[in-house]
Amino acid sequence: MRIIVLTLAALSLAAAPGAEAAGAPADLRQILAAARRDVFPAVVFLMPVAERFDAGKLEKSQVAGSGVIVSPDGEAVTNWHVVDRAVEIRCLVSDGRARRAVLIGSDKDTDLALIRLERQDGETFPAARLGDSRNIEEGQFVMAMGAPWGLSRSLSMGIVSCVNRFLPGRSNYNLWIQTDASINPGNSGGPLVDTSGRVVGINSLASLLGGNLAFAIPADTVRFVSGRLRRDGRVIRAWTGLRLQPLRDFEKNIFYEGDRGALVAGVDPGSPAELAGISAGQLLLAVDGEAVSGLNHEDIPALNQRLSEFAIGVPIRLTLEANARGGAAEVFTAELTPREKGATDGGDFDCRRWNLTIKSVNEFANPLLHFFRPGGVFIQAVKHPGNAAAAGLRGGDIILEIDGLPLDGIESCRRVYEDVLADGRREKKVVFTVLRGGLRNYHVLDYAPRYGDD
Repeated sequence: MRIIVLTLAALSLAAAPGAEAAGAPADLRQILAAARRDVFPAVVFLMPVAERFDAGKLEKSQVAGSGVIVSPDGEAVTNWHVVDRAVEIRCLVSDGRARRAVLIGSDKDTDLALIRLERQDGETFPAARLGDSRNIEEGQFVMAMGAPWGLSRSLSMGIVSCVNRFLPGRSNYNLWIQTDASINPGNSGGPLVDTSGRVVGINSLASLLGGNLAFAIPADTVRFVSGRLRRDGRVIRAWTGLRLQPLRDFEKNIFYEGDRGALVAGVDPGSPAELAGISAGQLLLAVDGEAVSGLNHEDIPALNQRLSEFAIGVPIRLTLEANARGGAAEVFTAELTPREKGATDGGDFDCRRWNLTIKSVNEFANPLLHFFRPGGVFIQAVKHPGNAAAAGLRGGDIILEIDGLPLDGIESCRRVYEDVLADGRREKKVVFTVLRGGLRNYHVLDYAPRYGDD
């Protein structure tokens, strides 16, 4: 059997920055080395300490991630999921400097966050440059940089497999760059770099099942979101409640015979779209007179982004077509007033003595629970073994009352919990009235037993 070995020295590409002579060819080794020198010093290893409530109690855990410094004053981009719930962010710069960082802002919808490393007077940091992700092409060489498995600095090479990848459930406002460069846990937040030494994406997702499937957030999305985070500390979006679907949906075997508009797959209960009389099955043709294009899945994120940028509280006119799936079509106009999209996650509270954690119902994170109980609280998780588990309580139960006292939010739950524990004369039992699957249930929680550190 013959084994054919192709060395990097055998590959030659057009000259890159740093080539010895203008216009002279440079082999791949030189190009990659130049790109590495431009960006690798700006890669930062992150070790945030985060608070978690998903085990039925408040726990602090240390995670590992990556980031890339984008300004000499220490501003760095990373993933939202790397610094989510972080109470401390420890950073290691490439030259060995250890610094803490503060969170400027984060955006769950695009999985991006902006942090700033603390610095001494006059101190600067190496910074990378954001490129233009619209110019990348399939087959182009890229490098993934970061801290896989907590190994502080690492580099892997691959190609761009797809420049506009739609990921169901993760592509509300942006598409993704797919690459076969090796990305592992810990690489999250690190840069995806082209051969010109520009950051074309932020590594965020990877498949652990093999096949080198990895995904990065495009630099153009990073530039837009980081600008909003820098200005407002969050990304303020208009919310319409429209859920859109392409005209050609291969996976669902739905093919609308037309080449304009986007299908309304549904509307959120109580949303501006529902109040405007819009319903599932209609065809959205135009927004404020400008035609809408939603032929394929890849068109939907840009359309969602466009809707999210309308002024909050200012009516917009939507042109729609009813009976889009049969019957006589009727074109009509609806006036919709967008609301501000609020927080995408509710607050938390640890009822440690009862061995459960509470979370606020959020209309964006928990739409089904919000349908049953707007503004309420639900059991996020129960500890096993523990008092709540012994009482038959479950994660996802909406708490209506505790000992007959109604709950309307985290603070009312906190007051009831603290008052019950402060009463040393009472029997150590409380009655929970919960809503499970739309039905009321009653559970007696006995908190006399103690489990571990409760």
